[in-house]
Amino acid sequence: MSGALERSLNILEYLAEHPAGVALSTLAGDLEIPLSAAHRLLVELIRYGYARQDAHDGHYRLTTKLVSIGLSYLSRTGIVDLAQPLLEQLAATSGELVRLAVVDGDDLIFVAKAQGARHGLRYDPDMGLSVALPCSAAGHAWLATMPEDEALAMVARKGLCDPKDYGPNAPTSIGAVMAYVTAARERGYSTINEVFSPGMTAMAAAVFGSTGHAIGVVTIAGPSVRLSERRMAELGPAILDIAAQVSRASGASALFRKRA
Repeated sequence: MSGALERSLNILEYLAEHPAGVALSTLAGDLEIPLSAAHRLLVELIRYGYARQDAHDGHYRLTTKLVSIGLSYLSRTGIVDLAQPLLEQLAATSGELVRLAVVDGDDLIFVAKAQGARHGLRYDPDMGLSVALPCSAAGHAWLATMPEDEALAMVARKGLCDPKDYGPNAPTSIGAVMAYVTAARERGYSTINEVFSPGMTAMAAAVFGSTGHAIGVVTIAGPSVRLSERRMAELGPAILDIAAQVSRASGASALFRKRA
């Protein structure tokens, strides 16, 4: 990858993490790019419509062009049309946030969601995020579909989560991660309690393609005061059923066919 291209992509990813905008000097310093080079790349990104500079404070922000490209891609794969009714069904059953993540190389990316909570506490993180495999129900569910040595290698490549950025029960060793993975493999779905975030719980079940490989994950997440350990056990059959339905229908999506 050329230096300019790599830096441009790093800038896009950095701006995505700073939706309120950021000063040129801050961006250049954090990314360790010379000020002049950072400015030149931002000018090009603005010219092509991927970034803009706020006239009021001079900060740089992303435009919605990348979002538009992503949504256009997803609409053409048929994945959202395929999964959305099933996600909404599970959201209505659970009363919580339901999401679908798809396997993309060594990553899981959230691509669709349905919100079942109509009032009170609502858990609704941003879409399009790559899943933190060692510290998420989605990651544990996916790892549980792999042979033990492959799952261990994946965790080693990804590295452990920084506990200060996650919940108090976030695993701090590979062995602790694999304990969650083993439990998910035995149960058929994963569960976490204050692992990804304080006060939050989640569960996940894998979606399989026609060849038997995992191609995605369905998750339920919500506040632990509602989505308790007992409630997750009650929802186990429901999430497995929806994941199985998405698996059976996956052949209708061009994206899933490529991953099957």
